[in-house]
Amino acid sequence: MSRVKDLLAGTGYWLGWKALSYLPESWVRWGFSTVTDIAWRRQGHGVQMLEGNLLRVLGPGTSGKELRQVSRAGMRSYGRYWMEVFRLPAISPERILRDMRINADAEQALYDAEHGQRVIFALPHMGNWEVAGAYVVARGIKFATVAERLKPESLFDMFVKFREGLGMEVLPLTGGPNVFGVLAQRLRAGHMVCLLCDRDLTESGVEVDFFGDRARMAAGPAALALQTGASLRAVTLWFTEDGWYAHASPDIPVPAEGNRKEKAAAMTQQLAAAFEKRISEHPQDWHMLQRVFISDLDPARLPGTQSGPAGPVPDTAGPGGALPGGPVPDTAGPGSAGPGGAGPGGAGPGGAGPGGAGPGGAGPGDAGPGSTGPEAGG
Repeated sequence: MSRVKDLLAGTGYWLGWKALSYLPESWVRWGFSTVTDIAWRRQGHGVQMLEGNLLRVLGPGTSGKELRQVSRAGMRSYGRYWMEVFRLPAISPERILRDMRINADAEQALYDAEHGQRVIFALPHMGNWEVAGAYVVARGIKFATVAERLKPESLFDMFVKFREGLGMEVLPLTGGPNVFGVLAQRLRAGHMVCLLCDRDLTESGVEVDFFGDRARMAAGPAALALQTGASLRAVTLWFTEDGWYAHASPDIPVPAEGNRKEKAAAMTQQLAAAFEKRISEHPQDWHMLQRVFISDLDPARLPGTQSGPAGPVPDTAGPGGALPGGPVPDTAGPGSAGPGGAGPGGAGPGGAGPGGAGPGGAGPGDAGPGSTGPEAGG
């Protein structure tokens, strides 16, 4: 049964990329809107998780009607993400450059990257990070990201090929060279690094304050910035009526005091605060259909860690150094602390595809740079 499901998933995604690029955009948009509306009405696991997360964003005084309105808009936003993923090979770089709007800090960061300075973008699962990556490439900037391996391997290979076809360098989280070391090399060579990091439920995750609750995020982007001296910026994305918007924070400063673990934890908390502000303004574009808050998880299934100033930070790196998002050692050498984390979200598949595996199922944007691996909460 598992092989049949894997085959169907792989075939579905292959057909999506092959067929949807050639259909009129209005047809495809209508189809994805219809599918996501059906998924929203069914109130499946992914939609329930989305509404639980949105309730933190909107606040405890939110009525059921208000929550449902935002969650419906959120599912439609998520459907738009998937529509654009499948149609991205047919969207010209000229259109992306024309219709992507960015703020002054994003422009400065990209200018720095264009001139060989070290820049790390840390992102939440928000808007369309695939289009944002294509925008960076269209600006002539080389960048690297990370993808978690999926089963079947053919599906993982498909997503890697898709992103590499857009001009991104995609590093496998496992089964390849030490990810942290390679990303550090890329930064030193003048490439950007982009990592999603708003969810990491492994023992390497750092506890942060997030919308009045506690959540675990990947410490890897901060660890990589500490190791290389790169500029670290929180980048949030949202949809506009006819395009996209990317907002970058000012450079996240390195704390003056504390050891490496404590500094990474404090910088990750600053990322969380920056994510919180923009998600509050555009809650419908935060595509988090999985558990992210610790209070939603079964405590017995949470991995044990020791507390740092901004939440648990493991003491030591695992064999061969930490993987992306992994433990942040006190003294990091090549291949020690890792950027980003393993798990939902970035350059790798693993998210939910409307009409495919269903919300919360398998798809791009849920395994990868700066995210978590197997969900701790089930």
